[in-house]
Amino acid sequence: MPRARINGIDLSFDVHGAGEPVVLVAGTGSPGRIWRTHQVPALKAAGHQVITLDNRGLAPDEPGHRHFTLDDMVADVAGLIEHLGAGPCRVLGHSLGGIVVQELLVARPELVRQAVLVASSGRTDEVIRAMAAADLALADSGITLPPAYAAFVAALQNLSPRTLNDQEQVRDWLGVFEMSAVNLSSVRGQLAVDQIPDRLSAYRSIRRPCLVVAFQDDRIIRPHLSREVADAVPGALYRELPGCGHYGYLEQPDALNSVVIDFFAGRLPADPQPS
Repeated sequence: MPRARINGIDLSFDVHGAGEPVVLVAGTGSPGRIWRTHQVPALKAAGHQVITLDNRGLAPDEPGHRHFTLDDMVADVAGLIEHLGAGPCRVLGHSLGGIVVQELLVARPELVRQAVLVASSGRTDEVIRAMAAADLALADSGITLPPAYAAFVAALQNLSPRTLNDQEQVRDWLGVFEMSAVNLSSVRGQLAVDQIPDRLSAYRSIRRPCLVVAFQDDRIIRPHLSREVADAVPGALYRELPGCGHYGYLEQPDALNSVVIDFFAGRLPADPQPS
């Protein structure tokens, strides 16, 4: 994975394929390689170059740069786009990555052609606040959860009932979560950034085409929070995908990839009008 000195840190990134660039910004604790199995191949097949990055706060980030702000993360993405000469380009973010993309649209709109905001919110409600506070307390406690327990919690938080009720699928997911369990202390900087003030009014200034995607069974960013973002951004399209929890981009990747590629190609129709 190449690295570039951007915004005061050595930022790791990957460039896949050739074509019109799409930058993918992952959520809390997730490295850029999370996109390789599903989103990278689909976007490449649709004729796009795909750029992924490891957000600051992930190993092997420098210990001296573990305390940072949302603005720092926005500047990292902007700096990478400029470093690669990719702007204006398409940008997609999931969860915390979606918040980063929203703020990029406000701060540096000239770098963005189209944006997709997946399982993102424009404010911190009481559920998000309680979860973030609990995660920070655990990160600061020095306690490391047994991987099997961490896997069980991750499954309940991030998967849909459809997946949880499929014995073969949930067995596979639990194995993946156990092998990839993240020590929260190692991503504490990102946990501290997760809590944002109400930014919905700021998003009314966004003028780039946006698609907001919510996951129907998301327990972390419940769909109404994503709907608020779509309602705030002028002209934004909104889609809610069934059978998906917070990790819907991994649970039902074809459904997400389809709406994203159609949006980029100008084939996604306007939101249906309520009857």
